[in-house]
Amino acid sequence: MASIRIEEKNQENFVFSSRAKTTTLVLMGVGLICLIATYFVDGGEGHHMRFWTNLLHNSVFFLGIAALAGFALAAFTTAYAGWFVQFKRVWESFASFLLPGLFLMGILIVGLFTHGHHLYHWNDEAAVAGDAILTHKASFLNKYWYAGGTVLFVGIWYFLLGKMRNISMAEDLDDRDTTFSYYRSYKKYAAIFLPIFGFTSAALMWQWIMSIDSHWYSTMFAWYATASLFVAMTALTIMLLIYLKSRGYYTGVNAEHFHDLGKYLFAISIFWAYLWFSQFMLIWYANVGEETIYFRERMDNYPVLFWANLAINLVLPFFILMRNDTKRKMGTLFFASAFVFFGHWLDYFNMIKPGARITLIELNEHATAHGDEEHATMDHAGDHDGDHADDELHVVDEHGPDDLPDVHAEELVSEEGAPSAEEKYADATDIEEIDNLRTEGQNVNSAGLPVPTDPDNPRMQVGGQAALTNNDVPITTEFRGGPTEGSGTDGPREFAAVMERNDVDVFEPNHYIQEEYVDDTELEMVGQLEAAGGHEEGGHTLGFKSGYTLPGLLEIGTFLGFLGGFLFFTLGQLTKARLEPKNDPYLEESVHHHT
Repeated sequence: MASIRIEEKNQENFVFSSRAKTTTLVLMGVGLICLIATYFVDGGEGHHMRFWTNLLHNSVFFLGIAALAGFALAAFTTAYAGWFVQFKRVWESFASFLLPGLFLMGILIVGLFTHGHHLYHWNDEAAVAGDAILTHKASFLNKYWYAGGTVLFVGIWYFLLGKMRNISMAEDLDDRDTTFSYYRSYKKYAAIFLPIFGFTSAALMWQWIMSIDSHWYSTMFAWYATASLFVAMTALTIMLLIYLKSRGYYTGVNAEHFHDLGKYLFAISIFWAYLWFSQFMLIWYANVGEETIYFRERMDNYPVLFWANLAINLVLPFFILMRNDTKRKMGTLFFASAFVFFGHWLDYFNMIKPGARITLIELNEHATAHGDEEHATMDHAGDHDGDHADDELHVVDEHGPDDLPDVHAEELVSEEGAPSAEEKYADATDIEEIDNLRTEGQNVNSAGLPVPTDPDNPRMQVGGQAALTNNDVPITTEFRGGPTEGSGTDGPREFAAVMERNDVDVFEPNHYIQEEYVDDTELEMVGQLEAAGGHEEGGHTLGFKSGYTLPGLLEIGTFLGFLGGFLFFTLGQLTKARLEPKNDPYLEESVHHHT
């Protein structure tokens, strides 16, 4: 009789055991140590970018899981579904994490206003003023919108889902409600939540994640990022329910419920892959530089991360969960859920880290260039650049004779009776000959054609760092738009060859040099570089960097710490109410659920 009473007590209320508390607190401690360590371990690059990206990554990921749990509650409630009612307190507890998640995002907001971090290119006023794309987006991409939208929208989510949880808990205490007034009120708040979440979650995804690559945009990104979070939320639900059943709770949750959860895990994984492919295919097909750079950067410099994302989040759940019986086996389901959960954490890593790394490189390049302003000529810069070059950036040598304009050739004819400039340099196709001509006082490009000089402008003198376009407008470069100044030891020829181009795709920010501009000589050089172990497309190669190319031990530790914190908060919330809603009108349907 005593054992029966204990079982009934366990069925009603969850007891947060000391062992579970210790485990989650240890995970939190490990995560905190790893997160703090990333503040100081940055490879000497400064800006603490690794710390801030890890904080953003995990804060958005677990806050998003909480929000998607609330979305599932609201969606199934308004659809008159009953199968999930037995364990809906798990999702209500997930949704309560919105409050600590908002606090974590508050740290990022403070860093935004104090310039404590440089995660977002659009938060640099000088960069926005000199960038037409960022200027155009400034009405939305700004710190006030970021802070106000985060606090207001997440606050509304928390308020509505909190009201739903309070109504659900009050329903347990009223055995005389025969008109289902609590359920109707619960459904009313669910119906209000859905459209608000649909619009506001997209806006926050654009700001939190997509705007790290501030020039890039995709109309499908919000769908894609949200689907990733839904799969992660479903996987975590499955694992937690299996754990709770192993501790004697949720005895009424059976193979049929896990079968339905497994179907959602499988179906939304396929939907996620559909969105991934659709976004990739449409951008690839359109071949618009502002869009293709996002995928090209990740395919070229993060191939393991890029393809592992697809393998873990599509191939693995597809082949494991496609069979009907595997969705009823808790061991197999737990295994698939664990991999998929980590896989979608890795998906967010792939969304955040590459763009943040580009920003980090730009900051360091800008700091280097600012410190060397007194070195005006390219000859001096070429000698000095070797001290600053690292495995982050190598520029492809651009010296193809077919793709460079000769718009100024007729302007540089010599004195009467002397051969023209074109004739003088007609045979100067060898690099050594071109260098010899430069020493004679002539400024020529890497194809042997002359370019204009300006005695009053040191950047336009022989061996200078820049050239003029047809409209005599100085052109500068940045990392996102092609080779940067001082990025290689062979600077003069490389920089002159690129700077003499006037193609839009070369000089717009975030546009890499497209393949149509690369001649046979350049392709041969690229092949040699690839054979030597480097991949030099788009004007740069990024070497391996722990915490960016792939998650390092500190990233894994931080992830486990956030997971421990999420579970500590969730299990604590489970102790505050009955595990099963006592008077929910759909409880009986859930108890006798079958498929």
